[in-house]
Amino acid sequence: MIFSTTETVPGHEIIAILGVVTGNVVQSKHIGRDIMASLKGIVGGELKGYTEMFNEARAQAMTRLEADASALGADAVVGVRFTTSAIMDGSCELLAFGTAVTLRE
Repeated sequence: MIFSTTETVPGHEIIAILGVVTGNVVQSKHIGRDIMASLKGIVGGELKGYTEMFNEARAQAMTRLEADASALGADAVVGVRFTTSAIMDGSCELLAFGTAVTLRE
């Protein structure tokens, strides 16, 4: 599966648009990570626990996006975008979306 943030795939012609595909996940960390993040917030610096949480969420959302596109018979997903939102303290939703297409080489 090819993923592109652009509307085209270099070297390929889009021959069919199959529709919008999505993959989302709501992810949270355990209370221990929240406590450490709160302490880190006082002194400043990267909140590594939340960075890790976000990276895990992005990977899972992309896996789900690929599954959604594969179910449509897509060769690629173009116009891939990500959006996030806070659901509650210590959790986030990450949504990956794009347009599933078939390609001619």
